[in-house]
Amino acid sequence: MKKRTVCIGSSIVLACAGLSGCATNSSHTSPAQTSHQQAAASTTKPRVITVAYQQFGNPPYFNQEWLQQAAQQFEKQYHGVTVKLEPIEASENDFYTKIDLMMKSASTAPDVVTEDTFLINADGSAGYLQPLNADVKSWPDWSEFSAAMKTGSTSNSGEVYGVPYSTDTRGLYYDVKIFKEAGLPVPWHPKNWNDVLNAAKKIKEKVPGVVPLWMQVGKATGEATTMQTFEMLLYGTHDTLYDAAKHKWIVQSPGFLNSLKWIQTVYADGLGPSFSQILNAQAGNIESQQLMPQQKIGIALDGNWLPGSWQKNGPAPWPDGTKAYQLTAMPTEFGQAPGYTSMSGGWALSISHLSQNKQLAWDFIKIATDKKNMEWYDVHQGNLAPRKDIANDPAYENAPGQFFKVATSFEKFTHFRPANSQYPSVSTQIQAAVEAVATGALTPEQAMQQYANNVQRIVGASNTETVSK
Repeated sequence: MKKRTVCIGSSIVLACAGLSGCATNSSHTSPAQTSHQQAAASTTKPRVITVAYQQFGNPPYFNQEWLQQAAQQFEKQYHGVTVKLEPIEASENDFYTKIDLMMKSASTAPDVVTEDTFLINADGSAGYLQPLNADVKSWPDWSEFSAAMKTGSTSNSGEVYGVPYSTDTRGLYYDVKIFKEAGLPVPWHPKNWNDVLNAAKKIKEKVPGVVPLWMQVGKATGEATTMQTFEMLLYGTHDTLYDAAKHKWIVQSPGFLNSLKWIQTVYADGLGPSFSQILNAQAGNIESQQLMPQQKIGIALDGNWLPGSWQKNGPAPWPDGTKAYQLTAMPTEFGQAPGYTSMSGGWALSISHLSQNKQLAWDFIKIATDKKNMEWYDVHQGNLAPRKDIANDPAYENAPGQFFKVATSFEKFTHFRPANSQYPSVSTQIQAAVEAVATGALTPEQAMQQYANNVQRIVGASNTETVSK
């Protein structure tokens, strides 16, 4: 392999720290600093831009390879500029905490950072991120991004805080062999929640030694517990998490309670995995890289990216993975219209407000998110592409070992998390409620009341509401 020229560090440092020839200018911290002034700050002296991103789990790290490729292309175009990749080795929640701490200080703020879109509004509102409205307005490629994906990286007041590079949907994976052994239909298209529970009960009865139904329920798995499990249930009811018209959090509702009751049933009836498997930060890897390749899970409620682990160069190569498992849509609670539900999120590249190299950072983002580079990443990682010119490409749509076509079809009934800066704090309370119910520490009613009390304390009681039957 050709030796890479990209610099990869193990700790987060100031972009120009330790480089005697690196020019800095305090005026770069101003959001009004123009690109021409930034470019003129140092045209002959060597410069470094840093790119911070999460690195977790087992290699290969496709996000790192993608960023390396973009960095090599960038350095060829921008002579004298070096891209320093800064992997943050941390679980999801720890990554969020560390990246926010970094962006609070000019001495540690990276130039470019990967942002989970559910945090973009909060980080933007906190002043950590640079608005990109003027940049995207003059960038022809911006028209290739779907309107829904643009919404995910835009605040309620219209500030664009990132360029999305991946999106997703969620559904139900089911093992064809296990279903046939249990006498269940293949293909399988459950029409309501009871269909899912009944299938899991049949698997428990007929196929011992496997996990009938896997879904994340631990606080350690963070947003995966909120989004892959709880919100996939809640948004399949008649209720929702946030009333956008009234700007109020719905802290108690029939749908909220029924979602917790469904989770309680799964664990009370012994349909879920052991707590030693599910209540730790590696639960997702245990699921996709260990148990599913061993065909030890009957049904898994998870995201479309999951088969990325089974690619030839993935952490758990399994050529027959997408033959052994199929992906189907998650039904609504009673099969009410539109019949099915999903949740979508994703990641974006953003610029730190305290970056000393905002124009160079933006130029790097444009290269990293062009069609060729983004398609490489999304295919290898198993993500859905936010660019329409990729999503409509037959080569991408029918990529072997992936479910891109069926997963993309879920977008017509998908939902997005509230674009509210308080969402991350609310999400943490959801995770606590879900884990408490799954482990039997609280009843669904107790967990909902505790959630309501905590959210009212966080956002203010006047910013919440209760929905009755």
